[in-house]
Amino acid sequence: MFSVVIPLYNKRTTIERALRSVLAQTVQDFEIVVVDDGSTDGGAEVVRGIGDPRIRLIHQANAGVSAARNRGIAEARHELIAFLDADDEWLPDFLASIRRMAQQHPEAGVYATRYFLQYGEKRQPAILRGLADGFEGILEDYFALASRSHPPIHASAVCVRKNALLKVGGFPVGITSGEDLLTWARLACGESVAYCATPLAVFHQDEAGMGLRPPSRVPQSPDRVGAGLEELRRQHPDKRMEAYLALWHKMRASCFLRLGMRRQALCETLNGLSCHVSPRLLAYLGLALLPRPAMQRCFLAGSSARF
Repeated sequence: MFSVVIPLYNKRTTIERALRSVLAQTVQDFEIVVVDDGSTDGGAEVVRGIGDPRIRLIHQANAGVSAARNRGIAEARHELIAFLDADDEWLPDFLASIRRMAQQHPEAGVYATRYFLQYGEKRQPAILRGLADGFEGILEDYFALASRSHPPIHASAVCVRKNALLKVGGFPVGITSGEDLLTWARLACGESVAYCATPLAVFHQDEAGMGLRPPSRVPQSPDRVGAGLEELRRQHPDKRMEAYLALWHKMRASCFLRLGMRRQALCETLNGLSCHVSPRLLAYLGLALLPRPAMQRCFLAGSSARF
């Protein structure tokens, strides 16, 4: 059986869609643990209104998404813990795919599938460069794939063995963005990752996520995710994480560019180039040297054409 953990914070308009997508699975042996992280919009009432006995609703004071996921892990009654964000959804065969991989690859600690990115009515599969569309099996090099693609693992398209999560300490609290990427990296350093390249989940994006407007918050400082990834790189030199670490700095540079924070964007770009030289980082270097208005215009114009 599965434990499905859904952190909930002010997602009243989408939580029913997420829950209905779980209840519509072709595999029905699961419990759902919804952790209400101090919502104020009535989302908990929506959960109660569904009335399925497999749903457990747990309340806690607002402590952030990592704390909510960790509470769900602690409350989970089963070894296989699948995660779903309250504004995303699964396709009907998601859990069936996870169960098949768990049966075929019991040695793995992580099971994940490709996912769709959706903005409005537009939907496209996550880009996975170097992985065949029909692939299903153990990833030979998670970090190589992750450094040249969209993140292979998404927080709404993954299932992890409970003991593997406990070994890495769950999700790090106090990190405002990227806590999931650090968790997947920690898991990939110690566990085999079984993967299905068929998209079986939907990640719903907003305008900021699509790069169509500046982010709503400034990247966290100090950079705890970058520090955590650098520590992993030192501990696991065989994992060849240089390009992956450069990608993290590129993501932060992207946020700073969209916010018009040229000095910080330049610093992150140089940090990334010190790990691994890529054409995108070199382009960011050029953008960071432009006057601020031109820098923002060029970056946002390029972002709006990518979907």
